[in-house]
Amino acid sequence: MAFEHSSVLLYETVSALKLKPGMTVADGTLGGGGHALEILKRITPGGRLIGIDKDEYALCAAKKKLSAYKENTVYVHGDFKDIKALLLGLDIEGLDGAVLDIGVSSFQLDQCDRGFSYKQDSRLDMRMDTRQRTCAADIIADYTQRDLERILRDYGEERWAARIAAFIVRERGIRPIDTTGRLVEVVKMAVPSGARGGRHPARKTFQALRIEVNGELEALKTALPEFAGALKNGARLAVITFHSLEDRIVKQEFTRMAAPCVCPPSFPVCVCGKISLGSVVTKKPILPSRTEVEQNSRARSAKLRVFMVTGKGDTNAVRSKKI
Repeated sequence: MAFEHSSVLLYETVSALKLKPGMTVADGTLGGGGHALEILKRITPGGRLIGIDKDEYALCAAKKKLSAYKENTVYVHGDFKDIKALLLGLDIEGLDGAVLDIGVSSFQLDQCDRGFSYKQDSRLDMRMDTRQRTCAADIIADYTQRDLERILRDYGEERWAARIAAFIVRERGIRPIDTTGRLVEVVKMAVPSGARGGRHPARKTFQALRIEVNGELEALKTALPEFAGALKNGARLAVITFHSLEDRIVKQEFTRMAAPCVCPPSFPVCVCGKISLGSVVTKKPILPSRTEVEQNSRARSAKLRVFMVTGKGDTNAVRSKKI
């Protein structure tokens, strides 16, 4: 299947990175290579793109799209949260920029045998990295009712989490829930038709399961300071998110990384020794234009936030505080 993924906030993201020829830039979620292609156009000649993705099928698709820049591109089958170790293995000391496009791609949703979509009946998988052992069907089969309710509530923000979890436990005792169609069937039993608001009743359940299977939120929280540590002074990290859970993590982590001190306000001097890593470039997130949303409905919920590293080299551990 061809990779027809449309990169969201493409030009806004590439512009925010302030790219120049000769730079080394990482795309931690390479996907179909849309952002990577525009980055390569701006950092060549002499530049290098480090393309990272957990999904081996995405890497194969990206290699075709970026074939004209094969001398300038390094492909890595790995997790972006391990950026420092990945760069160490490539003998790269620092990055001049980085981008993360968080969440599931159109390509993954459209591959019916991957189990990401509630619109197509297939095996219940949802693994971005197929080397991973645990899939969505395992979670549905093995998690307790309480744990199922927790992930549906916390990761899907599902109002009917308790009821859906109860129905899953009941129905899996009758026959396995190992396909997307079977899971949709169970969710429809649990969610009253009058409470669906015109949206597919399994939408939030599938989101929650995907996040749990791939450890997406934990990986994002870990990755942000790791990327900041891997960037050179003056370099920027651009992150695109698609729902409030992701965006909240990015906003909070960027604020934390920019903060120069975490001591209680009553302390007259800083004793924590924390140094600001840089500054948040986007005080408010950049949103897609009306035209982009009309052309690509997936862009509707997208938000872009940008962080610039400037704090490296500052070794002051004790600073006066205004009280």
